[in-house]
Amino acid sequence: MKILLWRYFALFTVILVAVVSLVCYGVLSNAYSAQAKNHITSVGNNLTAVVDGQINMPPEDVVRIMNSYAASEGIEAFLVGFSGEAYIATADTPDDWDAVVSDMQNRVNGWTLTRAVIYHEGNMLNYASCLIYNGRQCYLLVRYPLSILVSSVRSMQIYIIIIAAVAIVLSFIISYILAQRISRPIKNMSATAARMAEGDYSVNFASAEYQEIAQLSDTLNYAKDEIKKSEDFQKELLANVSHDLRTPLTMIKAYASMIEEISGNDPVKRSKHLHVIIDEADRLTGLVNDILNASKVSAGLSELNKKVFNLTEFIYSIMNKFEYLQQTSGYKFFVDIDADMYTLADEEKIGQVVYNLISNAVNYTGEDKSVYVSLKYIPEQNRIRFAVRDTGKGISEEEINHIWDRYYRSKDMHTRPVKGTGLGLNIVKIILQAHSFDFGVNSEEGKGSTFYVDFPEVSSRPDNV
Repeated sequence: MKILLWRYFALFTVILVAVVSLVCYGVLSNAYSAQAKNHITSVGNNLTAVVDGQINMPPEDVVRIMNSYAASEGIEAFLVGFSGEAYIATADTPDDWDAVVSDMQNRVNGWTLTRAVIYHEGNMLNYASCLIYNGRQCYLLVRYPLSILVSSVRSMQIYIIIIAAVAIVLSFIISYILAQRISRPIKNMSATAARMAEGDYSVNFASAEYQEIAQLSDTLNYAKDEIKKSEDFQKELLANVSHDLRTPLTMIKAYASMIEEISGNDPVKRSKHLHVIIDEADRLTGLVNDILNASKVSAGLSELNKKVFNLTEFIYSIMNKFEYLQQTSGYKFFVDIDADMYTLADEEKIGQVVYNLISNAVNYTGEDKSVYVSLKYIPEQNRIRFAVRDTGKGISEEEINHIWDRYYRSKDMHTRPVKGTGLGLNIVKIILQAHSFDFGVNSEEGKGSTFYVDFPEVSSRPDNV
């Protein structure tokens, strides 16, 4: 690319300099030629006006005037008769005088008063006019030597050629420097991209002074960060997905053991425990679907099946699924739920939200193994706030902005019976954003965390909406 840019820059400059030089060359020649013609025309017309028609003017005066012009204007002037004799001359006649006179008469092409012609003769520019001096028909021949003019023109043309050559050389140097300067950031980006392709995501695409390259650099850095994040997500998923799937499997196994050891002969308890097993199997299926379709949900491709349902009873039904933790692991659930609260939402997906928030509290609560669940009506906002509080270590300011990210988990290690990949809170975020519900977390290090969701309060109509 560097060579290509340099070649194009150099070629463009050479063409530009060549065109300008040729134009200057031609303009300079035409300008000097026009200037010489104007000069000799002016001198010839002035002398003709002075001499033509003079009868009583002494020859000495004519000679004086003609010599004055010759000295000041750099010309030679002759009054020539028809036979070729020079009546008055400001310089010696040249050796080829007869040929000069013959050429003049041919150029004039017949004597006619006030006729004047301008023509080239070798290195001389001539002006010839017809006039009458002392009653005789004659010619005024003014000769202007072009040797000095031609020398000046050639000198200027040589200067133009030298300047053009210097400009071309400089253009090669400058275009090479510019090509280096333009191609260097692109070359660096290419090398950086090659390192990134090898898996080194610590690289950084350096910015540049050119706006387009700077924008490209920013875009590549963003793409690099997203690719790294995606790869980290994949690694995290492979490392942790088994834990997220283990939660319902653990509950299924626990309740199956309870049926075998405790409730096998008690139809009521057995039915209750079997119902939990069925629910957990359904949740396992839903969890697998959520893992596979999280991107689809995030992209807004999953439709919501909204309906009015009793949120109070719904929360209680989900809380019942954690009963085994109270019996087997000593967890304590403190519930403060208002009666008969109704909302409009997708019941199945809100079930995922509630379950994931409670599971998250179980994972991260303190050594007292206490989880606080509340559902309270807020009249001034016409909202129902669902909140889950744990007594754990809390969330640092550094982490609190990342807890909703897919597959993110706190760096602290936990030994709770329910673990996850970090997909749970991301699914909560996706579902609640799809519903346009307000949600968030309040946390203070050393004092636990409270996750909350604000549901719209509606009348107790069972109709689907």
